[in-house]
Amino acid sequence: MKIQLKRTGIMKWILPTVAALFVMSAGARPAAREAQSSTSKPLYSGIRIQKTWIPMPDGVKLAVTLYLPEGASPSEKFPSILEYIPYRKDDWQESWDYELHSYYVLRGYVSARVDIRGTGTSEGAPPEREYSRIEQSDCTEVIAWLARQPWSNGNVGMTGISWGGFNALQMASRRPPALKAIIAVAATENLFHDDIHYIDGIMHADEYELGMDQELQMTEPPDFPTDEKHVAPRFDSAPWFLLYLRHQRNGAFWLEPFQQPVYDSIQIPVYLIGGFYDGYRDNLPRMMMNLKSPVKALLGPWNHTYPNEAEPGPEFEWRESAVRWWDRWLKGVNNGIEKEPSLTVYMRHWYPPDPSAREIPGEWRTENSWPPAGVNEQTMYLAANHTLSSTSPAVSADQLKYVPTAGVDAGFWWGELTNDQRPSDAYSLVYDSPPLDQDTAILGFPRVALNASVTAPLADWMARLSDVAPDGTTTLITGAGLNGAQRESDTDPKDLLPEKIYPLRIDMHVTSWVFPSGHRIRIAISNALWPMLWPTPFPMTTVLALGGENASRLVLPVVPLHGASPAPFPPPATDPSLPGFTHGGGTFPGVFELIRDENGHTSRVNWHSDTFAGFPWGKEDYHEELSYAAADDNPAVSSVRGEAETKIELKGRVVLFKSVLELHSNAKTFYYHYERDLLENGKTIRTKTWAETIPRDRQ
Repeated sequence: MKIQLKRTGIMKWILPTVAALFVMSAGARPAAREAQSSTSKPLYSGIRIQKTWIPMPDGVKLAVTLYLPEGASPSEKFPSILEYIPYRKDDWQESWDYELHSYYVLRGYVSARVDIRGTGTSEGAPPEREYSRIEQSDCTEVIAWLARQPWSNGNVGMTGISWGGFNALQMASRRPPALKAIIAVAATENLFHDDIHYIDGIMHADEYELGMDQELQMTEPPDFPTDEKHVAPRFDSAPWFLLYLRHQRNGAFWLEPFQQPVYDSIQIPVYLIGGFYDGYRDNLPRMMMNLKSPVKALLGPWNHTYPNEAEPGPEFEWRESAVRWWDRWLKGVNNGIEKEPSLTVYMRHWYPPDPSAREIPGEWRTENSWPPAGVNEQTMYLAANHTLSSTSPAVSADQLKYVPTAGVDAGFWWGELTNDQRPSDAYSLVYDSPPLDQDTAILGFPRVALNASVTAPLADWMARLSDVAPDGTTTLITGAGLNGAQRESDTDPKDLLPEKIYPLRIDMHVTSWVFPSGHRIRIAISNALWPMLWPTPFPMTTVLALGGENASRLVLPVVPLHGASPAPFPPPATDPSLPGFTHGGGTFPGVFELIRDENGHTSRVNWHSDTFAGFPWGKEDYHEELSYAAADDNPAVSSVRGEAETKIELKGRVVLFKSVLELHSNAKTFYYHYERDLLENGKTIRTKTWAETIPRDRQ
């Protein structure tokens, strides 16, 4: 998924990787200074850190950091809260883990941070993929181990953002006995459609693929050994992106991580947190509608971050509510949280497009169920004069030439703060409502129903919903894509018949918005959203049929306007920090530029990000860059090239891990090439290359 504050620009909570000293225990740390308005006060004086190992049945040991309350009596029992991810708890992540989990620990919990096998400090080789069977089998053992510790009351909760949220949901579906509740932040249960490898079912490549495969090769902190025993299992492990390229449609591979059917298999209480600028937000309403167990949901105006560190804000101390959730389900405290409104949601108000906006205007509201109370579907028809009409128009048609390099203004995934949409609208079919005569609020999944044809056997359709101010400023609200081959099934895609009119439905990603009076509602339809989505390979023209039976239309989930509500939580608490750690750089979305060659009809997007960190034992620098290229006249030859480099400076040693990704395509094939290099003190000591030709499977 993309990190706003910690390591901005890498999805699914990837962080630059350096090591921290592996000690078996550490002394008590000071308690957090509390925000004055917080009602959840610390119960203990400090935090004790213990680092140890959890044995697996096959002999591999997983590294765990336990954060325990300082000052507890020997007879006290605590629930444990598990975060189980591959992002190297003993280097870059360590100070942030301490800050995040301290809030729980000071209030009577033991937090456990575990590196999955073959990552960070844990032993073994990396799994062959994300959310593998061995990862989940290991997690079952970890949960059981936590439940039988002498300080444990036998109850375990699981939490995390992105990867941590994903596997909390997955483990809930597999029902280990001691797992009693979860909190999943920025996560999803629909891996093929929602996750970043095939956004909306369409092939996607970004810094996550590059960064994760870069991280897989790195050896254990704090020494970063470079001998064969330590290097080979990780350095030689196959890059995951290559595996995902072999699975370009939904099916058993993408469904395997969850016990099926997902909603029936999850039987414990679930607290979901998402953001309107995060690509995984659709999970919240789906689970609210389908889970039978207690569900609580918080949906705010942030990207891939925790609400207490939200960018954009407003930010607040959500962990107070989390502690009440844990108290209810892990300690048995009858605090009534399950009787409160199930959804707290932020209604976004209009703002001018600004990728650096720090806070989004709006107000909070609560709902007791999904769909929201009072929702009313409002239908607007696409008309030949490029307007949105309340009545079905006369039969006509609009044509659009496919421009494969259009769409950069929509960002790198569905979310983020974006620029003014007018440059991308210039290469789209655009339909505007008349100026609104009153403020209009929407909350839910806008959708478009289209009757469309193309002159090629493969096409994608993209829909973007925007707010057009009186001066023409155009702010993106939400959108979605549809792989035309998957129009009936994402497990059994089929070619399009050129010039045949197909009924198409595009469900846009869940959103909230209040259109001000005098503004216009805009829907923009195109066949490209580059570089977010890989271009289809054929030049073509799309024809949009308007009017007539089942006329092309936009359907909005209109809800009653509510007055402003008070903020649901107190301001963020000031967390304790570990000494000797510094971090900097990497503010999302990094630095990117669009270069167009108007004579050659080609475009290139160059992106890079740099971060640095200081530790008690040394320092680290991380550099990552991507370059996307596409040609309007020959979209089959699209490409991306990426480079990642992690330099670790230790006493008397400099260790450098490097990766280079090259991916390009023609009409029928993806050509994949990936190289890893390991250098010590400037000398190359290991290199490995993967190269594969992979057929395009209607992508």
